[in-house]
Amino acid sequence: MIEERADFKSHKILFFNTLAFTICFAAWTINGVLVTFLVDSSIFKWDSVQVGWLFGIPILSGAIFRFPIGMLTDKFGGKVIFTSLLIFCSIPMFLLSYANDYTAFAILSFIFGLTGASFACGIAFTSLWYPKNKQGTALGIFGVGNTGTALTALFAPSLLDYLTEHGVHLDGWRSLPQIYAAALLVMGILFFLFTTNRIPEKKKTIKELMHPLKQVRLWRFGLYYFLVFGCFVAFSQWLIPYYVNAYYMPLVTAGFLTSLFSMPAGLIRAFGGWLADKVGARKVMYYVFSASIILSFLLIFPRMEIYSPGSGVTAVKSGIVTEVNENEIILEDQKYPLIKKAAEFYHESEATLVLPKIEAWHEPIVNEGDEVQKRELLARGVTRIFFQANVWIFTGFVLLIGMTWGTGMGGVYKFIPEYFPNEVGVVGGMVGVLGGLGGFFSPIIFGYALNFTGIWTSSWFLMLLLSLTCFIWFHKVVTGMLNKRSPELQTKFETVR
Repeated sequence: MIEERADFKSHKILFFNTLAFTICFAAWTINGVLVTFLVDSSIFKWDSVQVGWLFGIPILSGAIFRFPIGMLTDKFGGKVIFTSLLIFCSIPMFLLSYANDYTAFAILSFIFGLTGASFACGIAFTSLWYPKNKQGTALGIFGVGNTGTALTALFAPSLLDYLTEHGVHLDGWRSLPQIYAAALLVMGILFFLFTTNRIPEKKKTIKELMHPLKQVRLWRFGLYYFLVFGCFVAFSQWLIPYYVNAYYMPLVTAGFLTSLFSMPAGLIRAFGGWLADKVGARKVMYYVFSASIILSFLLIFPRMEIYSPGSGVTAVKSGIVTEVNENEIILEDQKYPLIKKAAEFYHESEATLVLPKIEAWHEPIVNEGDEVQKRELLARGVTRIFFQANVWIFTGFVLLIGMTWGTGMGGVYKFIPEYFPNEVGVVGGMVGVLGGLGGFFSPIIFGYALNFTGIWTSSWFLMLLLSLTCFIWFHKVVTGMLNKRSPELQTKFETVR
């Protein structure tokens, strides 16, 4: 029987779950730094397609194995599965230090990518140690382990610089996966020594555990998690080339600005879980989807410069042009004032423009001595619209949408133990699979959108469409429930169908 209140043992389990999850997520995203270093240092001659796959392979395996890991956790308990996962993944991570070709890197990356499946194990194990009214907070705190991705982005480049003696001995890179392997192994031993196993009271057959897959609610939760978690993981990688190409940032600066997105998003997940406990997950998700729609819309507008025909100057009567200068055109005795082109355009990187800057001027198309007819064009009008999409304003919006998604992660996982109390591992694993697949497929889709449109902000347009889809489906379910059921159910998210 789950305690009515959490005790010291519950908090201890939560601590070790969160610590192990953080280390697993740091290991899960090591290729983002390591592969980039190996290619930039010309240690391996991999093209951009191969690099992209090496980024994605661990994300893919971490996603697809969440479901079976969740089932195994429900069957054998979190202590057994989490310990086994940590120790097992330390082996391919260590062997990565001996890899000398693309195939070896790909295979080992797929295997150590199972560290990403630790999420399903930790979710199921944590929920068993807390009463329902505290599970949102507990799972939110556990989700802080997402910050492992930011820790790797922040510290792994400096560690590589130290291990290679500032690039003098490049073979020193092999020590980095060995350090990560040692961290996984030590964490596995500590987890085994200091945690207590627990499994759901009601044991189920594999067929019974698979039953939740037939419920539409699970797939709906998966779509929500595809947005708030999958797109978080995707942009944790995508923002680096985004900053480099759209804002001409150095790689180090791009990495730092990207960590400003990923670190707060991971930390605020605990707040999302706590808030879901306090005010209800339904209300939290309404705010999350609404904020995601607004912020995605604000991020759509790219840095752009548009020239368009403007209001020109036409002759009010026929005659011969007697003078043309930058200030006016004189047609016999009639003067036609011209708007001069501004001396300075707003191209300066240090300029901070929140709204578009619109400039207009005239360009003469006639010369002295030309004979013109009435209503003939003397000077064409030119309108220039410049929108800076200032990098700091952009970064502020990115920070806000990351925090929004982080809050949503805690909100989504508040639902799972409420509606699937005996299948938390399975359902949490399946929802995690769909979220992880978002992290794998989204950058690929972003790439196609970029190639098709040539605009980096096309990725945010896709986020707007996805956010709208989630909000509409969510709102339809809630209003349907409120219209059909008794008033006392209005504090609930939805009813069983």
